[in-house]
Amino acid sequence: MAETDWSEQGLCRTADPDALFVEGSAQNRAKALCSGCVVRTECLAYALDQRIEFGVWGGMTERERRALLRRRPTVTSWRRLLETARMEHGRTGAATTAVRQAS
Repeated sequence: MAETDWSEQGLCRTADPDALFVEGSAQNRAKALCSGCVVRTECLAYALDQRIEFGVWGGMTERERRALLRRRPTVTSWRRLLETARMEHGRTGAATTAVRQAS
């Protein structure tokens, strides 16, 4: 499987590409498109691993991604880190729901 096969499932595949490479408040509209996307994690991981400098990827602007990269300089694979976090969140989320229902 190619490294970007996930992109065919992205909500942005039918959007105007120029709408994802905007500045200022227009970035909030671009980020909103990402909010319900099933491949958001893969997209963000790709942008972080490839050090993509422009555009909204995975719901984050270039400024947000740069800040994240500065905060976590030792991460060697964002894909691995984000996929692991997503799996853990799924387990934790189920556990949290079960705890709330039992209370």
